Amino acid sequence: QVQLVESGGGLVKAGGSLRLSCAASGSIFSINAMGWYRQAPGKQRELVAVITSGGGTNYARSVKDRFTISTDNAKKTVYLQMNSLKPEDTAVYYCNVDFSITGGYWGQGTQVTVSS
Repeated sequence: QVQLVESGGGLVKAGGSLRLSCAASGSIFSINAMGWYRQAPGKQRELVAVITSGGGTNYARSVKDRFTISTDNAKKTVYLQMNSLKPEDTAVYYCNVDFSITGGYWGQGTQVTVSS
């Protein structure tokens, strides 16, 4: 059974930093891509950043140059380093891991709150 365990959310002041982690376990299949999404109250879930197995990355325009996505492939873990946080970054952040054969799975979500 696939499990994605997220950690690292919390409350931070504007301009601060947080680092999210998401560790995947329970699958024997390779990973195609790992990513982070977020959903603010009353809004749709949106892509924040994604990284492919080949190392290619894609970021939402609103976080580019502030957030960095990275992976530890041996640990099947994806990270999101978030710097220069803004109140509008407040949301529940979800990791997503796309496995070959079995498709994508979601983490349980972790709350990030940025105070002004």
